[in-house]
Amino acid sequence: GGGMFGQTYLAEDLQRPNHDHCVVKHLHPQSTDPFTLQEAKRLFEAEAQVLNRLGNHDQIPRLLAHFEENQEFYLVQDIIAGQPLSQEVKPGKRLSQEQVIKLLQGILEILEFVHEQNVIHRDIKPSNIIRRQSDKKLVLIDFGAVKQITTQVVTPQGQSNFTIAVGTEGYMPSEQTQGKPRLASDIYAVGMIAIQALTGIAPQDLPEDGKTGEIIWRERLKINPKLAKVIDTMVRCHFSRRYQSATEALKAV
Repeated sequence: GGGMFGQTYLAEDLQRPNHDHCVVKHLHPQSTDPFTLQEAKRLFEAEAQVLNRLGNHDQIPRLLAHFEENQEFYLVQDIIAGQPLSQEVKPGKRLSQEQVIKLLQGILEILEFVHEQNVIHRDIKPSNIIRRQSDKKLVLIDFGAVKQITTQVVTPQGQSNFTIAVGTEGYMPSEQTQGKPRLASDIYAVGMIAIQALTGIAPQDLPEDGKTGEIIWRERLKINPKLAKVIDTMVRCHFSRRYQSATEALKAV
């Protein structure tokens, strides 16, 4: 697969006895001037350390290796056999409230570990969550900070600018589009997945209140008022009015 940030390959590790399969992510920096490359290298090393730490969790892929070659960057990770959540949560399909509560708990339990490490995922959406074939558990993949390595440009004065906000339209709150993500930005994305699962409507197709900027969705279905209130708090327009971490949101759910 491939996108604006680089390519992802299915690979075979010939150094291992069973020639295990793995995923190789190939990141191309947007600019190859020395300032940008030096900063990209620093960011890449820092992110590899974060991924290494996060891979201690059973529902986050392990980082097997990382390296740089010809001014481009590579990450090697465990492959997760399973189906993306985008096959369960998709436009036109509605899930029950019980299914959505289970889904929220499943995502937030992984995110709780991520947030405890003070890491923001930045790109939570159905296609970045895999339901693992072996045990039907959810696995969180594709951390957005890695993509920043490819989107930054450094000025000769040493200032680092990110040319595009990392995230996905509809799941990305306003502070993240301005390049200032926080832990509560991830909570917004999880709330939008819940709304999509309940309504069967893609996030970018949901209307907003012209005065408050809040998402309008509750009128489309009969819903337990307590659950609706929890989801509303997750997707508040201003980050200060949302749950501030996955732990807080999980308790509410």
